[in-house]
Amino acid sequence: MCYNGVMKLLLTKRQEEILVGSILGDGYLAISCGGNTSFRLSQKEASKDYVFWIFNEFKEFCRSNPKQRKDNGQWYFITRYLNELNIFREIFYPENKKLVPENIKNMLSSPLSLAIWFMDDGTLDYRPNYHCSFSLSTHSFSFKGAEKLANVLKENFAIEASVSNNLIRGKRYPRIYIEKNGRDKFVELVSPYILDCFKYKLPQYRQPLRDFSRIKIEGWQV
Repeated sequence: MCYNGVMKLLLTKRQEEILVGSILGDGYLAISCGGNTSFRLSQKEASKDYVFWIFNEFKEFCRSNPKQRKDNGQWYFITRYLNELNIFREIFYPENKKLVPENIKNMLSSPLSLAIWFMDDGTLDYRPNYHCSFSLSTHSFSFKGAEKLANVLKENFAIEASVSNNLIRGKRYPRIYIEKNGRDKFVELVSPYILDCFKYKLPQYRQPLRDFSRIKIEGWQV
């Protein structure tokens, strides 16, 4: 795959899709003194299986298995510092701060990336029989960046979405809300990839709503 004219040879297409979704969510790219980049991911104890699943996708680039921190109980893994990850660092951290790149439409284009992002930062607001809505936390990004992501959801996935500037502890943070007309499509795309530890974020694994009765999930695979 080619980003900004730079050809990548080491990572598979699947690994790139996972990486993009994770960077939009909880994933982090750290840079070494030598100028190479490491991919890092951490999650709470309840999401341990997710950390091991992502690790298994990148274990060829890791020196050790995931570990658990003693202070907060989180599970994490770290890849080696790789030159091949530098392009992602340059795109997502141009000034050492994570942002939504201009070419995000070219990068966020697969349901797998979308599902990874949702597992990391997605929320289901569910009240049986009368309310169901999805949102994606974009607190790490600017309002303009969140709008770019909402536009990509519409252009690449036909998912209608809007952005709100929520007030949290006296500060405004953008958040993407999946519109009513986009909910069915959103569930259809992400459901096949959602791991067991995150299925509570999907309505079909709770008391079903009438709006979602037509969605049939025969199982999931990754």
